[in-house]
Amino acid sequence: MGNQFKTAWKSIRRSPFQAMSAILVLSITFFVISTLAVLTYSSDKILQYFETRPQVIAFLKSDAADADINALSDKLKVDSRVSKVTFVSKEQALEIYKKATEENPLLSELVSPSIFPPSIELSLTDLSFAQEVITDIKKYPVIDQVGFTASLGGEKTLDDVISRLRKVTFYLRAGGAAFAILLASTSFLVLMIIIGMRMTARRGEIEILELIGATPGFIRSPIIIEAILYSVIGVFMGWFVSLLLTLYTTPTLVSYFKDIPILPKDTMSLLLLFLVLFAVEILIGFILSLTGSFLAVSRAKSKKKR
Repeated sequence: MGNQFKTAWKSIRRSPFQAMSAILVLSITFFVISTLAVLTYSSDKILQYFETRPQVIAFLKSDAADADINALSDKLKVDSRVSKVTFVSKEQALEIYKKATEENPLLSELVSPSIFPPSIELSLTDLSFAQEVITDIKKYPVIDQVGFTASLGGEKTLDDVISRLRKVTFYLRAGGAAFAILLASTSFLVLMIIIGMRMTARRGEIEILELIGATPGFIRSPIIIEAILYSVIGVFMGWFVSLLLTLYTTPTLVSYFKDIPILPKDTMSLLLLFLVLFAVEILIGFILSLTGSFLAVSRAKSKKKR
């Protein structure tokens, strides 16, 4: 195996410009694939964030008994239309208000917990259930009033936001996949052309090896190793540039989106995400290199027989 590796490396050094062109095309391909994967991940996180936000807020009467509140919460938790139930006390409501007005502390000093009613916040499994859930909740005697995502401007606004996010995510996935396939096909063709040129340049050497009884696997292995080297180097370069770009932009993006977890906030989680991505890309690179080299070798053999 060591001799085949040395032969492959020697072949790369003989034609550095061909090697550079193959590696460059592969690097661009996997840089785009890595970047699109990160964008798809971020768009999914944004969509998930809005879909799981409390969409129905049921404000409770100030004299509501704890037993009645607990009974209502238990009923809502087993409701198939509701994905999450959160009870917010008066004190918690005050803390939320203080956090929202932290830039103007005078506003928070003028209020007390007693003016904030306790509430139950609900996230729905589907926005289409909103109206019937609101109607059902209003029937309970402990409920004072029910609001629907007032912070986002009502049902229609939230529905539009999520609908648009779903469309953006779909088009990003579909367009990104099509573009990635196009680049991968280009890389595949470039690999085939370069391996074919290598076969032509080594024709005399291959004929001698065949005459002395070398096995087809022994003859093919340096060519396949060369293609694998192109893929590994190209994958690493494209992935590494995408990683550096993401690490550079992550603090700005996290600061801009704040509570929306578009990317992991700690470096280790982000690196773990990219390591998984790297493993997948290495697998794709191996498939491209093996398939391209085998087809190029088969094509060269069929030409020789003619």
